[in-house]
Amino acid sequence: VQLVESGGGLVQPGGSLRLSCAASGFTFSSNWMNWVRQAPGKGLEWVSAINSGGGSTYYADSVKGQFTISRDNAKNTLYLQMNSLKPEDTAVYYCAKDIYYWGQGTQVTVSS
Repeated sequence: VQLVESGGGLVQPGGSLRLSCAASGFTFSSNWMNWVRQAPGKGLEWVSAINSGGGSTYYADSVKGQFTISRDNAKNTLYLQMNSLKPEDTAVYYCAKDIYYWGQGTQVTVSS
């Protein structure tokens, strides 16, 4: 199993980013997927999940209405569209297949 995130970076408050997670080594289209983040000095926070077909999505209250999770099963890729970013969204963002398989993370920094 390999999960490789990309798309992080430095963005000003109010800006947007789209994270991607390229998956390989397993049947991506048969698995639920998640985004999890860890802010500096804090614990892990589950952010969002999507079912295998992409028709059902779930969000933490802290990002509901602000982030959108999606997937392209033909490309084995998971996405997280993040809008109206706030400094408190600064974190390392991980995609996760389950509690055992995570990517290396991508840093998102929201700062002016």
